[in-house]
Amino acid sequence: MQPFADRLRPNKIEDMVGQKHIIGKNKVMNRIIERGNIPNMIFYGPPGTGKTTLANIIANVTGKKYVKLNAVNCGVKEIKEVIESSKRDLFSYNGIILMLDEIQALNRKQQQSLLEVIEDGSVTLIASTADNPYFVIYKAILSRSTVFEFKPIEKEDIVEGLKNCIEKLKDSKTYKINMVEDEALYQIANISNGDMRTAINRLELAFNLGINISDATVDITLQNVIDSSIAKSVNYDRKGDEGYSILSAFHKSLRGSDVDASLHYLARLIKAEDIQNITRRLLCVASEDVGLAVPNAISIVYACVSSALQLGFPEARLPLAQATIYLAQCPKSNSVINAIDKAIYDVENNEIGEIPNHLKDAHYSGAAKLGRGIEYKYPHNYKNNWVDQEYLPNSLKDRKYYIPGENKNERAYSSYWKQVKENSK
Repeated sequence: MQPFADRLRPNKIEDMVGQKHIIGKNKVMNRIIERGNIPNMIFYGPPGTGKTTLANIIANVTGKKYVKLNAVNCGVKEIKEVIESSKRDLFSYNGIILMLDEIQALNRKQQQSLLEVIEDGSVTLIASTADNPYFVIYKAILSRSTVFEFKPIEKEDIVEGLKNCIEKLKDSKTYKINMVEDEALYQIANISNGDMRTAINRLELAFNLGINISDATVDITLQNVIDSSIAKSVNYDRKGDEGYSILSAFHKSLRGSDVDASLHYLARLIKAEDIQNITRRLLCVASEDVGLAVPNAISIVYACVSSALQLGFPEARLPLAQATIYLAQCPKSNSVINAIDKAIYDVENNEIGEIPNHLKDAHYSGAAKLGRGIEYKYPHNYKNNWVDQEYLPNSLKDRKYYIPGENKNERAYSSYWKQVKENSK
């Protein structure tokens, strides 16, 4: 039997749910369809948000021949063969729409060759990808296409979509729907994570569990949904846009000292079992965003990270949460990253000059004849283990890279060295 997700797919744009930023009265997609002048388009967003459904609707209402391919299991040769075959039927159609799923699976050379079949205007490309198109799609194709972002579908919209599906199921001659609990539909929406396809699949499971063989009726109940549900799905691709976005949100929440948000994004990362990226972010935050405000933060976080790597999941969640809570609550300072980035900028962009002779290596015969190390002053021979001498190259003399942060630790060190230097005068 045909799965619900295919059988109940909307065939009119008015029946689609979600994507209200581009779909609806006077919205861009409705206007494009009404005018019938379809541009090359890239549909970008997570699975189950309507990308393929909208492409089907566009093809149906514009009278164009619809060719659907998946880039994962075909190459340019297959794409060209299908298109050439379709072109022979052009007199019966108003052009061809090529729906290419997972376009990111084509390499750069393969994507370049697509230009040949879309530039003459007889073929309109609608490509879909869950990855950020600006990372994975060849620029020449992007420049000839309009990118539309599809967002996870809101819970209320998923419930509306499920109700639409149930209305269609009521036309079934096999089973009569006897009862539908609203709580069941909201539970499906709650655990589908913005994915309409997943929601419909879960509706199908609950439907099958609710069949009463004796009288050919169906009860869609909350208990059936619970019984048929596996763990809530989480959109995460380690090398994709969603994965990077979760990592970015995790890091920024730690930097912003929001413990609860930090734990939320940590939970998403734990769900994806991405321990390597979690530990890298934690260690990075310890230096980049806490730094010298709490100098021993790096040691504490390293101990937590080492424990997590040794334990593995599920126990690794404990030291990872410990490090997350600790870092989120630490005072913050970005003086470390600012200092090293300024220094690197000078090395890469400015005349850095020669190392002063008194700092050059003098541990070899003949060094003194070259003037190496002769005027070097050994700091430990002076009061407070400090003596005034120039360490930077002459061209960078008086350059300041490190600016102490406004926190207790850095203020204390800054005050100490200011006093030492003043007392040495």
